[in-house]
Amino acid sequence: MKYIILLYITFFCCKAQAQTAADLKASRITLPNGWSLTPVGTSLPLGDLPLNMAVSKSGKLMAVTNNGQSTQTIQLIAVQQQKVIDEIVIPKSWYGLQFAQNEQSLYVSAGNDNRILKYAIVQNKLQLADSFLLSNNKKELVSPAGLVVDEKSETMYVVTKEDNSLYIINIATKQIIKKVSLPAEAYACVLNKQRTILYISCWGCDKVLPFDVQQQTLLSPIPVGDNPNEMLLSKNGKWLYVANANDNSVSIINTQQQKVVEVLNAALYPNAPSGSTTNGVALSADEKTLYIANADNNCLAVFDVTTIGKSFSKGFIPVGWYPTNVKVIGKKIWVTNGKGLSSSANPYGPSPIRSREAVIYQQGDTAKPIGVQYIAGLFKGTMSIINTPNAAQLATYSKAVYENTPYSKAKETNADGMFGNPIPTKVGAASPIKYVFYVIKENRTYDQILGDLKQGNGDSSLVLFGEKYTPNQHQLATSFVLLDNFYVDAEVSADGHNWSMGAYATDYLEKTWPTNYGGRGGRYDAEGNRSVANNKAGFIWDHCKRNNVTYRTYGEFADNGKANIPALQFNMCAQYEGYNMNVKDTTRFAQWKHDFDSLLAINKVPQLSTVRFGNDHTEGLRKGKPSPFAHIADNDYAVGLFIEYLSKSPIWNETAVFIVEDDAQNGADHVDAHRSTAYVAGGLVKRNFVDHTMYSTSSVLRTIELITGMPPMTQYDAAAMPMWRCFQATTTPANFTAITPNIDLNQKNTVLNQWQRLSDSYNFAKEDAVPDLEFNQLLWYAIKGDAVPFPGPKRAAFIKMNPKQDDDDDDD
Repeated sequence: MKYIILLYITFFCCKAQAQTAADLKASRITLPNGWSLTPVGTSLPLGDLPLNMAVSKSGKLMAVTNNGQSTQTIQLIAVQQQKVIDEIVIPKSWYGLQFAQNEQSLYVSAGNDNRILKYAIVQNKLQLADSFLLSNNKKELVSPAGLVVDEKSETMYVVTKEDNSLYIINIATKQIIKKVSLPAEAYACVLNKQRTILYISCWGCDKVLPFDVQQQTLLSPIPVGDNPNEMLLSKNGKWLYVANANDNSVSIINTQQQKVVEVLNAALYPNAPSGSTTNGVALSADEKTLYIANADNNCLAVFDVTTIGKSFSKGFIPVGWYPTNVKVIGKKIWVTNGKGLSSSANPYGPSPIRSREAVIYQQGDTAKPIGVQYIAGLFKGTMSIINTPNAAQLATYSKAVYENTPYSKAKETNADGMFGNPIPTKVGAASPIKYVFYVIKENRTYDQILGDLKQGNGDSSLVLFGEKYTPNQHQLATSFVLLDNFYVDAEVSADGHNWSMGAYATDYLEKTWPTNYGGRGGRYDAEGNRSVANNKAGFIWDHCKRNNVTYRTYGEFADNGKANIPALQFNMCAQYEGYNMNVKDTTRFAQWKHDFDSLLAINKVPQLSTVRFGNDHTEGLRKGKPSPFAHIADNDYAVGLFIEYLSKSPIWNETAVFIVEDDAQNGADHVDAHRSTAYVAGGLVKRNFVDHTMYSTSSVLRTIELITGMPPMTQYDAAAMPMWRCFQATTTPANFTAITPNIDLNQKNTVLNQWQRLSDSYNFAKEDAVPDLEFNQLLWYAIKGDAVPFPGPKRAAFIKMNPKQDDDDDDD
């Protein structure tokens, strides 16, 4: 491979990071999504997905809550020593965190255990001391989020994100004084200095809700931006700063007037679409400078707020991957990076791993996972500790942030490409391609499927479903374009389908799916199932509707004949089966074919069709169900039949087909756990071409948008590399014929062993309802045998050595 190299960096406690312009340039790490990191300051290792940190009154202690999919923990940090002095495992947790005034205890939200825990701090160690129960009904969804403890009145205020409520609790008696219904999901709450008004950020209703403590009632709501989350009150209580994730902004509320008096744009460019994910705020000691955490821009925005109403941007500070919270102590800025750094690679992969992060199954009659290694648990967070920069240093940092960011305003209207190529370089320019078919599949890495193709960067030892089981996908890759440097933007299906259809996953989705996937309760809120989880501007279909592009969906965001979002209500095939492992994908092909024929006959084939073929998910060794090979072969044959039928249709020369996996999850891959298969076909698609260009899910969406004349939806598809190198100006005669499987599509699982019993215990009614790490390991041993060690997925960072590739460059 001549376009990328792998870079692995091991993190140690308080590892120093780059400071000068030369250091920043030399240390730049490119993420699998094409964005880069140059974190400054020093780095302290944290746990899985740190979401919040609290600082004690004296500033000597800090606590961090880690709320990821794997092990959830609370960490206690000595601020002066910049050292973790204690770490305890907590069964369930989520966001809420506050020290007692005397610094002898810590209050923690216990997430879907529906309670608040109180830990005593004894000789710098955390010891569970008390518990405040919000509901004793284990089936009731409450899920406490932000909390405030008012020790003077012995009152605790807790807001929730599942039953949308404010709980008022007497600390002494532990009784619930009052429960107040809120309009939607809540995130945080803060109490004013006079202890008379509690402010609640209504995550799901885009408002701040003032609550009168004395009258015990909600006051008139204050409209703010989209998905308001973290809040901060100035010392005098006059100004309330509210981070709005989907608007890339911070609203400043005058609490005396109870209205927004200024809105700060935290993005790198004015009027940028969603994609900065503003979700943390902190003030300097003199309260003249505001630091804003932009999770998806991997930076802090810095504002001078000396004079509210005349605030102005001072610059940006590069931090780690997905900063979730920021605090200022003295002259140091502390930032929790939710996903750490992608250069924290698994040092053992793809060999067997025997660390506490690994999953090793005990051999014998009973399959038992005794550890964890799964893509969702590989994101070990970090703490960036940064000295307050002077103007010159901040200018250097700002330049680095812009260089890390592939998005710009110019890219919203202009894209990379080549004159005469079917993929336009300007939004709105004409394309000879009139019809796009976008196919979504489920959960496979590149090496699992195409690792046996010698012309690509594959590892044949990691292949599970090679050419024997996927001859049609292999034929697609070899007769059209082989893409061996394609990466999904998501980790799992919960964010994968939203990324696949919207080039973004909201802060709500990114912060809550790990809880659900970790078996700690919650729901599957993706695919339009919950409004707070939806992108601000909707998804590709909403985008089509705004831009007068015709569209139709087959199973994607539509289940059981019902549309999940309004834009699809009259733009779906109601007879097409959604996610249901009891229905063959070849049956779905027949359903699509019938609908397509009826539309073709009246010249009403839409410009964009989204199609779901998801049976490559498989059901493991579940007794009496199709074997993994049958499911994979069925999915592969459906894809082959789909391409063959389109290739023989009268619209083929004006058609482009894109096929992706919604995510790669934990399938083994020797390059990166995000690397996946993608296929491109059509009358104007190159033949027998190998394309090593680094693409992502957002690249597919940007290409579709350019074909259909639409602007990008978010910063991510605006920044993504269009797939123009896969296309040519002249058509090539269709010659694709689906290959009949040599696997019995009705083959059933009959084996009786530990892997079969484990499969039988899983729920396959919904995608990713099974513990996916266990499931992928189950597939590995079921196919490879117990004697072949299970490979751990790698995390890798990429540096593109030569981003240019000539149009006719098709070598390896």
